[in-house]
Amino acid sequence: QVQLVEAGGGSAQTGGSLRLSCDVSGDTNKIYFMGWFRESPGKEREGVACIDRDGQANYKNSVKGRFTISQAANFSLYLQMTDLKPEDTARYYCASDRGPSWTLFRLRPKGYAYWGQGTQVSVSS
Repeated sequence: QVQLVEAGGGSAQTGGSLRLSCDVSGDTNKIYFMGWFRESPGKEREGVACIDRDGQANYKNSVKGRFTISQAANFSLYLQMTDLKPEDTARYYCASDRGPSWTLFRLRPKGYAYWGQGTQVSVSS
């Protein structure tokens, strides 16, 4: 079992920045990769960024160059978001993987077993 708690959401104007964090506890020795997802009303949950134990990161195309995922030694996960746009408005979720064999799904929800409760990000124009 892995427990995840997100923080750091809030409101920002277009072009602004926010930093999300995710506290991780439980069976962290089983974590191979983690990710950030987002979901907005009427849309499916989508992968934003992910990172594995080796620090290899992947990003959704629309956030490349604006968002940066990072992870601390204690598995705490972060998402630095800059140059925010109204289309970034969503509830953001932290998630940990189902195992290394699910790497192909590292930017898809099906690759993840544990989820936080989410934190809301709202970007106004």
